Amino acid sequence: QIDTHRTIVTLITKTTTSKTQLKKSNFSQTQNQQTMFGVVFPNRSFPIDISTFAQIDTHHWVLDMNHFVGEAYDQIGEMCIFLLNNFTLPPDKALAVYLQSPGSGFVFCGAVTLNRPSAVLSLQWPEPGGTALMSGDSAPLSAKIGVSVEDAAALQSLDVAAERKIERLAMKVGENLFNFMQSFCGVDGSKLVVPMDILDRWFKKFQEKAKRDPGFLKSFAL
Repeated sequence: QIDTHRTIVTLITKTTTSKTQLKKSNFSQTQNQQTMFGVVFPNRSFPIDISTFAQIDTHHWVLDMNHFVGEAYDQIGEMCIFLLNNFTLPPDKALAVYLQSPGSGFVFCGAVTLNRPSAVLSLQWPEPGGTALMSGDSAPLSAKIGVSVEDAAALQSLDVAAERKIERLAMKVGENLFNFMQSFCGVDGSKLVVPMDILDRWFKKFQEKAKRDPGFLKSFAL
């Protein structure tokens, strides 16, 4: 009887342990899918989890902007993406973000990794495709945001949009200086002549305009 009792207790223990492990395994798999990443569009949305994205396969997700903002996708200028579970992304992988305007290809925007688990990305939407604005079933094409798991080493920069923003800023400041100098230029043979204090005068005017107009500097970052 004692042996029989021990056998029953052992079977019950094994069965309970097996069920507990199965539940933990199922919970872990579900948790990985539901809490891998989230996004927020500042001033435009509440936090959005992975369930809002259409899952293409185990490594690719797509958010159809038509369901979110209709045709006004180009008014969405920023996106915050963040990891929700450190154990869902291997250290050598990255979550890459891509943008697609109607009829265009996907353009890399930025990425997050375990070392950089969140980022606010500037959304520089590519130009829409020329004549290919209708799909095969005559439905209008929509803008999309794609997210994919990729090798971190294969990505040249985690935030391409930020680099482009800096380049545009430098170009616009240079253009502003050039236009200012051009209005004071004189010609001496084959040379252009400008006043000696031209840079000081330009910088003073630049500062005064920035103080008067809060949107002046913002226009340089567009």
